[in-house]
Amino acid sequence: MTVTLELGLIYAIMALGVYLTFRILNFPDLTVDQSFTTGAATAAILMVNYDLNPVLALGAAFIAGALAGVVTGLLHAKGGINPLLAGILTMLALYSINLRIMGNRANVPLLGHDTVYSWFSANGITGWVLILVLFVIILIFKFLLDWFLGTDMGLGLQATGDNEEMVRSFGVSTDAMKIVGLAVSNGLVGLAGAFIAQKQGSADISMGIGLILVGLASVILGQALFHNRFVTRFADTAVGRIIFGTRNREVLMATTAVIFGSIIYRAAVQGALAIGFNPNDMRLISAIIVVLALLLPKWRVRTRAKSMTTAKTQPALEGATNAKA
Repeated sequence: MTVTLELGLIYAIMALGVYLTFRILNFPDLTVDQSFTTGAATAAILMVNYDLNPVLALGAAFIAGALAGVVTGLLHAKGGINPLLAGILTMLALYSINLRIMGNRANVPLLGHDTVYSWFSANGITGWVLILVLFVIILIFKFLLDWFLGTDMGLGLQATGDNEEMVRSFGVSTDAMKIVGLAVSNGLVGLAGAFIAQKQGSADISMGIGLILVGLASVILGQALFHNRFVTRFADTAVGRIIFGTRNREVLMATTAVIFGSIIYRAAVQGALAIGFNPNDMRLISAIIVVLALLLPKWRVRTRAKSMTTAKTQPALEGATNAKA
């Protein structure tokens, strides 16, 4: 249980990055699959070869991931390359770059080197206490992202994703908005990669493959389950206003949903493995979860529309029956 929560919270950092590109910028960024590994590789090499502090290594991983996002942004914004293709090109290039960073090795072990997790263990921070600490760390990143999206630049990012032409008509550089958004997004992804590398004790060249599906599953699942009338009503209460505020509330609710979506996704995968699914079926499980999360809102709308139609037609049918009688 604690392992599932732990992984869900760490991958929530990556999911927040995916949310920024796919939901805010409306940009299908596939760089994620390799920028995750870039962050892990950068942190691992700096810790192994240069004995860098593990916390500073996390910061370096964020910068490395952000640079990968900048490349994708430049290819699209300045090169005029299709967003999907720009992400694929950067992803392909990063595979070779990541191997170079790792010294042409497929795996860089961190055994014998201090990590964030070894510091946690040395100070007795394990089990549920570790979950609480990770939850606080994730909340800090969430609030920083919420704050950023509430600034003028953040509002410009949101407007660029909603209506790029309108934003451009106001003299705002949408190219700059996209580059900044992709940099922050992939920075968060790289940071998550470094966290995972320190947790599992190594950086592996294949650790980010298929990760975009995990991020999408977390974003879609979280928003499908938590963006409903109950959550909206709760947000309108006094407690909800304290938690979500009154300004930029949709974003605050969405980032919260993404974090819970990441945890639920991990729990769903763990549950599937527990009932006998093969670990090799992970991608299939992820795809099924995404499909169900996409269909869930549509089923809700259809069910609601059907119940409303029934409620309207029922009195008329009863009246017609009574008239015949």
